[in-house]
Amino acid sequence: MIGFQICKRVRKVDADTVAKFRELPVANVSDSMSRMTAGGAALRPIHKEGVLAGPAFTVKTRPGDNLMVHKAIDIAEPGDVIVVDGGGDLTNSLIGEMMAAQAERRGIAGIVIYGSIRDYDTLYAGTFPVYAAGVTHRGPYKDGPGEINVPVAIDGMVIAPGDLIVGDGDGIVCVPFDVTAEVLKATEAKHQAEIKQLALIKEGKLDRSWVDATLTRLGCKIDD
Repeated sequence: MIGFQICKRVRKVDADTVAKFRELPVANVSDSMSRMTAGGAALRPIHKEGVLAGPAFTVKTRPGDNLMVHKAIDIAEPGDVIVVDGGGDLTNSLIGEMMAAQAERRGIAGIVIYGSIRDYDTLYAGTFPVYAAGVTHRGPYKDGPGEINVPVAIDGMVIAPGDLIVGDGDGIVCVPFDVTAEVLKATEAKHQAEIKQLALIKEGKLDRSWVDATLTRLGCKIDD
């Protein structure tokens, strides 16, 4: 039934690719995708520290209901990132301490909630990666409907089952399955260029002439 179904994921990004992306900043990944992909500024890390990386195991649920989130925790594979599209509704929490503990025990890499969580203090004290758009003590319902392993969207960022999810303190980015190799190459190059740039800054040797050149090109009037 459309709207109430559990589908089979047919492909996912491989572990070697996940490991390589884990070492790269989300901002560099974003820049390498023309800065057109993001999970929204409201989607923030709840955990204290730690990078998130893994293939997406997607859940689409009725706002305020977590029946399918429970099922996803039971059937997702170790290393997966459970990505929940709860419609961005913040009225009821979709996960809390107990569900996060169960997911961590099963080897899940982390959970992304486009909605609210609760038990903030406990989740914040830990290192199990949890991202959410809000926090509320009000608990969820468990009646459905919902879908597992269907395409979902978080603030315009489309995520298909098996796509790569990467998250750090700057937020979440999704790299589509078919372009992971291309984005990885571009991101590694971007990261190395920034390392060199930072070294030049520390040495006081960074060329800043591009700023004035850009202002001149754009016709900016500058008083002497």
